Amino acid sequence: MVRRILAATAADFRAMGRAELLDSIAQAEGRTLVAEVVAPARPAVSGVTDAEMAAAFGADLIILNGYDTIDPQIGGLPASTSAESPLAMVKRLIGRPVGINLEPVGPLAGDFPPGRRATAESVERALAQGADFILLTGNPGTGVSNQRLVEATSRAKQAGGERLLLMAGRMHAAGVLEEAGRRLLTPDDVARLAEAGADVILLPSPGTVPGFTVEWAAQLVEAIHAAGRLALCAVGTCQEGADQETIRQIALAAKMTGCDLHHLGDCGYAGVAPPENIMTYSLAIRGRTHTYRRMASSPLR
Repeated sequence: MVRRILAATAADFRAMGRAELLDSIAQAEGRTLVAEVVAPARPAVSGVTDAEMAAAFGADLIILNGYDTIDPQIGGLPASTSAESPLAMVKRLIGRPVGINLEPVGPLAGDFPPGRRATAESVERALAQGADFILLTGNPGTGVSNQRLVEATSRAKQAGGERLLLMAGRMHAAGVLEEAGRRLLTPDDVARLAEAGADVILLPSPGTVPGFTVEWAAQLVEAIHAAGRLALCAVGTCQEGADQETIRQIALAAKMTGCDLHHLGDCGYAGVAPPENIMTYSLAIRGRTHTYRRMASSPLR
């Protein structure tokens, strides 16, 4: 039997494929924490990557934002002469699943790096470099619409097949104002993303996007579960850098929607949320026992 992610060790994660990781998350019943970091950014603390920092403060999964599959860079990694990719090195250092963002950008994005675009080639490179999952989404001003997201989800699933744990969704409008607020994601969008092959569908956490109340987000989570997919509530509006009381409120509101995973974005002092906010969020959704176990668990276990 797959161990639920609350108690999973580095050895457990190494043995998990797509289906096992999804099952492990589902078994945790809304207590999985995902932290996003800006991969190439100078780390918040010298001598350690932001991914290591986020993992040390309680994140179960790490998303590398801005990771270029053609020119992969992760700030703070030690120099290496081995053939190991930067992504694989981070995975070895933290003993947690690591994924990347890819973006189905629109004309607003201009000269967007090819290695960060949501193409079949980027998916193949990410998997070859050791990515445990891929999140299709859009950074601010990139023009990622729901239609582009659905099309990219279908392409990515065709490229990655059963190897690929695929997440898709939007944390904010990304410059597409006609799809802002409650129009950011609808039950119809959920159905289209599920049909296109998304395993996990992302939506904004209540209180992070105008109009995204607990009630509206809960309706979307219900639609996601009805489609047989997992739901991820995301904080991608820089509120991950807010005060700890705000973090607690968002965490409990997201938990009330019924979502399976919780996400904190990369906006703090540098390319990672304030570490104390990651821990605060973890404490709010799963208490001290599971928070401290995750923080203390060695990658050698």
